Formats: sequence, structure tokens, C-alpha cells
Amino acid sequence: MRGWILQRISAVLLLFFLTLHMIVVHYPPYHIDFSRVLERLANPVWKAIDIAFLAVVIFHALNGTYTVITDMSGVQRYRRVLAWVGLIVGLAFFVYGTQTILAFRPGA
Repeated sequence: MRGWILQRISAVLLLFFLTLHMIVVHYPPYHIDFSRVLERLANPVWKAIDIAFLAVVIFHALNGTYTVITDMSGVQRYRRVLAWVGLIVGLAFFVYGTQTILAFRPGA
């Protein structure tokens, strides 16, 4: 039940983050180039927003995948193993993505 509720909450958060992402990155009111990206990522607030977006995307994707896989018959006995694999994969993706976001430094 907890996973079901968290999946819905993450879906609402994704709607917010995706809208913000589309406005800022894909349809800004100005021409976007790499210098603008560096300027935006120099701001710690935008880094925090991007990291939160990354966390919500990873959670939503892996929780949905886990739910679909465990709904299949014959997989019930592997639920705990699948949960741990999902947790490890999610943490690896999160660490890698966060390092990429934090790699952008002002004046670099």
C-alpha cells in the first residue's frame, strides 16, 4: 500500500518537475547555449532542483518496474531480492547523476 501511495506522490512531483524542465531547458524565452546552462547550474538552487528531479525520476521508474515485475506469478518468492537489487541500482544511478550535476562549478 505504501508503494502505491508513493508512486502517486512521485507522479505528481514528476508533473511539476517535467513542466519546469520543459520551460527552462527546452522552451526558454531566450536562445539557450552551453554558457546559459553553466550559468544556471552555477546556482545552488537549480542544482538542488535537478537533484530532486533525478531522485523522483529514479524512484518512480524503479518502483513502477518493481510493481510490474512482482505482479507476475512465480516471482513472489524473489520480492526481497528484487527490492534490494532495485535499491542498489537506484542508489548507483542517483550517485552517478548527482556527481554529474555537481561537476558543474562556477567559473569552470
